[in-house]
Amino acid sequence: MSIKTYKPTTPSRRHMSVSGFDGIDKHAKPEASLVEVLKKHSGRNSYGRITVRHKGGGNRRKYRVIDFKRDKVGAEGTVIRLEYDPNRSAHIALVEYADGERRYIVAPVGLNVGDTILSSPDADIKPGNALPLEKIPVGTMIHNIELYPGKGAQLVRSAGTAAQLMAKEGGMAQVRLPSGEYRYVRLNCIATIGQVGNVDYANISLGKAGRVRHMGIRPTVRGSVMNPCDHPHGGGEGKSPIGHAGPLTPWGKPALGYKTRKTKNRTDKFIVKRRNAK
Repeated sequence: MSIKTYKPTTPSRRHMSVSGFDGIDKHAKPEASLVEVLKKHSGRNSYGRITVRHKGGGNRRKYRVIDFKRDKVGAEGTVIRLEYDPNRSAHIALVEYADGERRYIVAPVGLNVGDTILSSPDADIKPGNALPLEKIPVGTMIHNIELYPGKGAQLVRSAGTAAQLMAKEGGMAQVRLPSGEYRYVRLNCIATIGQVGNVDYANISLGKAGRVRHMGIRPTVRGSVMNPCDHPHGGGEGKSPIGHAGPLTPWGKPALGYKTRKTKNRTDKFIVKRRNAK
């Protein structure tokens, strides 16, 4: 994917860049049968209290229902078009099967309009095909990986990411995730071949604060400029030190170097090497 830049006609344009949307159908409306209403909650819970800060506003958008289960086994599908999805960093592909059913999938690198995809244990090892891990050769780059058979893909779904199948033993596959973590996944879980598309997404520069607001993200105020009643870092004359051994959250909990994962997590046995292991 290419990245489009602009002439510096305004201060924000000087640093702004957008995706070139190569191969994406810019004028296509989303498939009506695969669209759902996406209600805004602005970070509020059922009592109306803010439980997630810095959320609110943003452009209206509708949710595209993505086929993460790939449970249409043995049926070949043809890619009709590639589309932009406002709900995720990756682009999506509209696939039509022989019986007329249409589904969206996450579009991998190398998948083009007119290509055929297949979800089957006997499918070829090519981008877009989905197979159980036991049928995928060691060393293959994969994405959209299930953690529980039949639940649907939960790992490696964002733009430009890919995992690698490292080994298979004892009914488990060892997978290296984009974070560097090595993890065991059951061999009967399904994964999709290839790397997720829209690789240059990480290189896009938003350029101005307004584009962040369009995404539904509200401003973040530094604790050091607040009053002591509002934040542990607040108060003092001028740019004062925070007055603590390390930075704290607004509720007084350590903000850095504080492990939040359970010490006896039931999934620890599946992690071979943590992403932050020394």
